[in-house]
Amino acid sequence: MKKFFLSTTAILVLSIFSSQCFAQSQTPTADAEMKRQKQYLDVINSLYYFIQQNYVEEVDPQKLYAGALKGMLESLDDPYSVYMDKSEWRSLTDTTVGNFGGVGLSITKPNKSTPEKPAYVEVAAPIDNSPGARAGIHSGDLIIAINGTDTSTITMDEVLGMLRGTVGESVNVTIRRGKKIEFECTLVRAVIENPTVSFDMIGDTGYIRISEFSVKTAERVQEALDSFKKKNYKSLIIDLRNNGGGLLSSAVDIADKFIDEGPIVSTKSRIDYENSVYFADSKKTVVRGIPVIVLINRGSASASEILSGAFKDTHTAYLVGERTFGKGSVQIPNGLINNDGFKITVARYYTPSDVNIDKTGIMPDREVTYPEFSEEEEKAFGELMDSDEISAYVEEHPDMSEADIAAYSEVLEKKYPLEPRVIRKIVRNNVDHTKPMRLYDLDYDIQLNAALDIIKNENFTELMTSSKTLAEMQE
Repeated sequence: MKKFFLSTTAILVLSIFSSQCFAQSQTPTADAEMKRQKQYLDVINSLYYFIQQNYVEEVDPQKLYAGALKGMLESLDDPYSVYMDKSEWRSLTDTTVGNFGGVGLSITKPNKSTPEKPAYVEVAAPIDNSPGARAGIHSGDLIIAINGTDTSTITMDEVLGMLRGTVGESVNVTIRRGKKIEFECTLVRAVIENPTVSFDMIGDTGYIRISEFSVKTAERVQEALDSFKKKNYKSLIIDLRNNGGGLLSSAVDIADKFIDEGPIVSTKSRIDYENSVYFADSKKTVVRGIPVIVLINRGSASASEILSGAFKDTHTAYLVGERTFGKGSVQIPNGLINNDGFKITVARYYTPSDVNIDKTGIMPDREVTYPEFSEEEEKAFGELMDSDEISAYVEEHPDMSEADIAAYSEVLEKKYPLEPRVIRKIVRNNVDHTKPMRLYDLDYDIQLNAALDIIKNENFTELMTSSKTLAEMQE
């Protein structure tokens, strides 16, 4: 028979914990609340020292400290309120300045893992021209393993540590797309530069790709508009797909270039100074009287949704693509004295029609989705991605033209039953892996083609008149 012993010291300490944790003041005064909070802090302090003195093995104080901070923030049940150690905090600050090392994937990871829903890493968005984007990794893909390590069993810190590393060295990731497609990717780490705005003309339509909302983004958008004006553009497409957000002020400044009057976005919080309404200034409006289409998908989040929601609710632009991510909250980052840091949600934002889209996202005016693979296509895609067939062929045939890509793709189609545009896209990615990434791909991009078709063939004024605000869609 096993016997269990509890020392008198432990009994005393646990008794103190219990009495302190359940001590409640009967009068909800400010003094009583401060006393209650002090009791909680005393309990935490007592537990810290008790573990230090009595745990069976010596404990690193840093580990206890980090665990306490993580636990407090995780208890909020908010994936955006998180503790960050030195490396994670440095990663955040590196990202803010737009130049950092890695594979170029914006990722998220659930706090809890269960057998039914393992806490795999999810790709929120690939960064343009990054190793991840060039490998064909998409928003919504799951990274289920890194160098053979199951990502559901490791922390976000460990994930970042494995993905980041010396520039030029490689890391192997296992990708799961949908329910059945799995394939391996070898990503060569690089210095990630995120320019935030790229633009070009497609016929007489201006095309602006915004990958992130940073300090300089609104300025770069203005450069694009000035360039288009010189070329007498007749319509505009703003691509916010896979844009994970950024600065609220940047999204507001861009919206102000299109919206004449009224609210752009509002923030609401229990903290007075976080309650704000951002209004449009007609003096700043530079685009009027032309069709404007905004492309969105599940990788469009946060500031992307602020801009999309403002456009939709004010009938300024027509939204095309897929439902957005659904992040309707505002975070502030704070550094700690030991170079760690944390982010915490301080407010939620609301569109001009007073809708918060957190966890629901924004539905486009015109839904255009990429067709799902059949079982046969899933198998074929997995086999093609796992093989070295394309990379070996491209290595033997450098400088392939579009005609060469089309001809080789026809050969592959006989072996792999996939849509021709899909095969051509994979081949094209391999051909372009050492070149600057194409701004757009009209051969593959059905959402961009849909936007161009709307501009060319439909009555845009009637479309905008019939479009509903987010509040009207909820009714």
